[in-house]
Amino acid sequence: MAVKELLTELLTSPVNLVLLATCFYLLYKILFGNAPRVPDGPKEPVLEKMKKRDMTLKELSEYDGTKHDGRILVAVNGKVFDVTRGKRFYGPDGPYGVFAGHDASRALATFSLEKESFKDEVDDLTDLDEEKMESVREWEMQFFEKYEFVGKLLKPNEEPTDYSDEEASETDKTEDKCEKDKQI
Repeated sequence: MAVKELLTELLTSPVNLVLLATCFYLLYKILFGNAPRVPDGPKEPVLEKMKKRDMTLKELSEYDGTKHDGRILVAVNGKVFDVTRGKRFYGPDGPYGVFAGHDASRALATFSLEKESFKDEVDDLTDLDEEKMESVREWEMQFFEKYEFVGKLLKPNEEPTDYSDEEASETDKTEDKCEKDKQI
């Protein structure tokens, strides 16, 4: 008889119904709320850091996200950046996929995604006004902050920079840090 009275009291009082629902919700969250999420799909392999090197516009065009290892490079104001991390933006299906494998300076300066914004030769940007050039420099700084600098975009007959000394000094710094970590 006591069970019947308890059930009647629980199910007829609005306050008790709210408390009962809250208890069931909390119990559900405790039991199932922290379950690991199923991954959205297979993770793409992380690419090794690209060795620094200067490249021509033709070499740059090979890195549009559809060739080689899927790496995506974009040039801004004569600097080449590895934007593979931003594949959802710069990849073939991304909203800025037209930038991949190109010098995007003019397109960024003019806020244009049209194919006419990209030239088949190195764009010197001399026809842009100061406001648009400032915009290009701001984009360049944003790319420096967010993506890995790969090298320069070579003009015709320009000699590439030798980055081996720079990479060797980075390797030395890494080795020195490892030695210090071992000593601790």
